[in-house]
Amino acid sequence: MASLLDRMESPADLRQLSFEQLQPLADELREQLLTTVARTGGHLSANLGTVELTIALHYVFHTPEDRLVWDVGHQTYPHKMLTGRAARMGTLRQQGGLSGFPRRVESVYDTFGTAHSSTSISAALGMAMAARQTGASRKVVAIIGDGALTAGMAYEALNNAGASDCDLLVILNDNDMSISPPVGALNDYLAQLMSGRFYAQARAAGRQVLQSAPPPLFALARHLEQQTRQLVHKDTLFEKLGFTYTGPIDGHDLDTLVPTLQSLSQAKGPQFLHVVTRKGKGYGRAEADPIAYHGPGKFDPQVGLVNAKTPPAPTYSQVFGDWLCDMAAQDPRLIGITPAMREGSGMVTFSERYPGRYVDVGIAEQHAVTLAAGMACEGLKPVVAIYSTFLQRAYDQLIHDVALQKLPVVFALDRAGMVGPDGATHAGMFDIAFTRCIPNMSIACPPDARECRQLLSTAFAQDHPVTVRYPRGKCHGAPAATDLEALPFGKAELRRQGQRVALLAFGPLLHEALQVAEALDCTVVNMRWAKPLDLDLLREVARTHQALVTIEDGCRLGGAGAAVLEALQDLPAPPEVLTIGFEDEFTEHGDPAALMEMYGLTARTIEAKIVARWPRLFGAQQAAGGSVTPLLRRVN
Repeated sequence: MASLLDRMESPADLRQLSFEQLQPLADELREQLLTTVARTGGHLSANLGTVELTIALHYVFHTPEDRLVWDVGHQTYPHKMLTGRAARMGTLRQQGGLSGFPRRVESVYDTFGTAHSSTSISAALGMAMAARQTGASRKVVAIIGDGALTAGMAYEALNNAGASDCDLLVILNDNDMSISPPVGALNDYLAQLMSGRFYAQARAAGRQVLQSAPPPLFALARHLEQQTRQLVHKDTLFEKLGFTYTGPIDGHDLDTLVPTLQSLSQAKGPQFLHVVTRKGKGYGRAEADPIAYHGPGKFDPQVGLVNAKTPPAPTYSQVFGDWLCDMAAQDPRLIGITPAMREGSGMVTFSERYPGRYVDVGIAEQHAVTLAAGMACEGLKPVVAIYSTFLQRAYDQLIHDVALQKLPVVFALDRAGMVGPDGATHAGMFDIAFTRCIPNMSIACPPDARECRQLLSTAFAQDHPVTVRYPRGKCHGAPAATDLEALPFGKAELRRQGQRVALLAFGPLLHEALQVAEALDCTVVNMRWAKPLDLDLLREVARTHQALVTIEDGCRLGGAGAAVLEALQDLPAPPEVLTIGFEDEFTEHGDPAALMEMYGLTARTIEAKIVARWPRLFGAQQAAGGSVTPLLRRVN
């Protein structure tokens, strides 16, 4: 006999089930979700926590005509499984497979593409306004977590929505946990609202007493309970913003969720439903440690996450975290700032060792940057640990509040370049291009662990803003040193002497460049800085070589290669230049190594591009006298 989940080809099938079948479906969904993520890796805790809520939403609302807009998208695996994609969940986050986030091109049920936080209310309000404009009768629901509600954009949208006459339902999925532990006054406020949880306990007791009572008496008790809650929570923050507030209710109790959503689906104007869920629900290990199980790799559900017998190779995040602690011990002015990414950015040890100098602002990148600017104005030395993709969200603050005032803020840009399974929404391929054009900004591109630490020290010593960009995952090269030695500011390094062609490598692709150089006998320069360029070495290399190749793990348009072209344009006879990087397209999700091959950024593909561009330099009949004057100096 087919399981209930096997029968779910679309939410229309879900709506054919009896109410009594919903909880067994939830149990099946949770079990298959755990099994799938254990095989593929992905986001687990948040998805386990939204199973019942997802079922109730698709059961009550007539999707896809009614619109569900999920915030961030970490919690949408149950949504994917109920909307015709359960059989493809084994392809999750793999090349050619399902995305780990909502994606409009993937399904009509993914009404808005997400992955960055705090966009749902704005998008849902836009859809509600469009429905009003066109006369459509559809319902629009935004589902946002308490972590995402810490961002300013969410409040901009709430402020606008509360003053509108649109029929919009905002559901706060309150699980008291973002990726890092929750912070800020909002978290305290939600805790106050939750202090009335005894009502839930009282209602459970009341249900036991009244379960055999006549239906009218039970309905009266439910009405009185709702009125009592409204009295307790009268004039909540959300009411003051113009919403009709309902809650808090148990997000795992279908007996409460379904009738509440049915009632709100008929309500007019802006509505706000406060739902309480538990991250990791149904899997004890994830309930006990939702942070560890937020985005695990592959694991055995029967065993859980286990530590490898041999220590894993250090990651760039760990190199940064170690440097941060060591530099803080030396310089009391250092302040570490993160927008809710303590674990991902390698700041756990720093937060424990220097709690008074650690600031988590929540998911509020704009605030993080301007907060750092204010600190720098008063003589502190702030270090903002932020993913490359998330710095995009604070671009005006980067220009207006930091660079314009030439404030000494260090930006440790994690996840630069290819990110793999997270795909286009998290790709760190744009930061060189969008920071290079800003006056007073400098950009360091370390190729390995040792230089990552050294260039962080160099950046910290400057009197203007500097970004130090490094990729996700394990480090290249030898382990980082333990001292705080800095490298010269703005200086490149001649790594290998060759002839005819010089490879100018920015960042970790230096290692691919060295492999290519061995095959083609090329010169290799470890550029280290995308801004400022080492113009002295660049011009010397240009003078002594027939062609240059720039190699970067960022976008070609406006990137480091473009900087080289700009720098050489005034030379009387500049050499030919081939720029290699990501082309003008968004990257797919999948295995990082396979994607680097697909986008032409492996040693094999780089070599092929060079030979195809200059066959006369690398053909079998190449003249013996084709070599150029060797460079005689090494710049460190």
